[in-house]
Amino acid sequence: MQKLIWHLSNLRGISGHEYRINREIARLFKPFSDSVEIDSLGSVIACRKCGIENAPKVMIEAHIDEIGLMVTSITDEGFVTFSDVGGVDQRILPSAEVIIHGKMDVRGVIGTPPPEAAESDSSFKRDILAIDTGLDAETVKSLVTVGDSITLPQSVGMLGKKQMSAKTMDDRASVAALIACMKKLRGEKLCCDVYAAAAVQEEVGCRGGKTTSFGIEPDIAIAVDVTHGITPDNSRSAFAVGSGAVISVGPNIHPNLAKRIIATAKDKGIKYSIDVDGGNTGTDAWEIQVSGRGIATALLSIPLKYMHTPVETLDISDVKAVADLLAEFIKGLEEDVSWLSL
Repeated sequence: MQKLIWHLSNLRGISGHEYRINREIARLFKPFSDSVEIDSLGSVIACRKCGIENAPKVMIEAHIDEIGLMVTSITDEGFVTFSDVGGVDQRILPSAEVIIHGKMDVRGVIGTPPPEAAESDSSFKRDILAIDTGLDAETVKSLVTVGDSITLPQSVGMLGKKQMSAKTMDDRASVAALIACMKKLRGEKLCCDVYAAAAVQEEVGCRGGKTTSFGIEPDIAIAVDVTHGITPDNSRSAFAVGSGAVISVGPNIHPNLAKRIIATAKDKGIKYSIDVDGGNTGTDAWEIQVSGRGIATALLSIPLKYMHTPVETLDISDVKAVADLLAEFIKGLEEDVSWLSL
């Protein structure tokens, strides 16, 4: 699992540029699927058929895009200005290392005014920041074009024996859980068709979750994403890393489906916590639920510290818990899903 998470995290595809990574993700699903396709928006859809006619369809879903930046201009001096893609925390930008994905990958740093020239808090404002590549303007302009994507650097990897720090754990760790689930289901006799959707553009509007669920029309959908882990400055509405899968309840979640997932976790001894979401969960589950004629939707989350920074940190055991819970839930499904009726 550690190697899979690290490999997925190292891929570089901001929202709208998932074409850089979706073929590799499709390759990772292929050994455990009957078919794998990439749709017109760029989402990866892997399918495992059970062989039963008109079997219920279960979709497990996570998003593959990451937050990042895009080139807006190149100055006469060769500095690169940029815009945000997704919810970039402006505080992490000054002095950050970046990679500009132009005709070739170009490394750079985001410079800031010297302390004596900067007003209080002004160093966090994007409009005074620019990327310095160390190259002359002519070379930069030959390699970089307005609209090129920019990603943040990779982090250190393992922290101790259990925790892992890297960029883009949101949501590549969840993609790892989907791949691990499909692997666990290989060779198992199932009563449902399983679709694993690795969706695009969640960070800019949950677009891939909406389109994949509309196309698949599942009877049951389980979105997988991250939730806030407990840090020194945040213990409210957060979960300890290492505490297992987080199961959401609330209006975005089908109550009978949530009860069934919780019962599975209890029965199989999988560690879990309950997250009470009183409205929008801020995940693809929000759009999946109201796709088409409506879909019975659940949300599983992985506790994650330092979300939307280059040092997102989690406990690998939580990713395994989510993968185990997905697989055990699917293995326990019958052909008759009338229990979903409210």
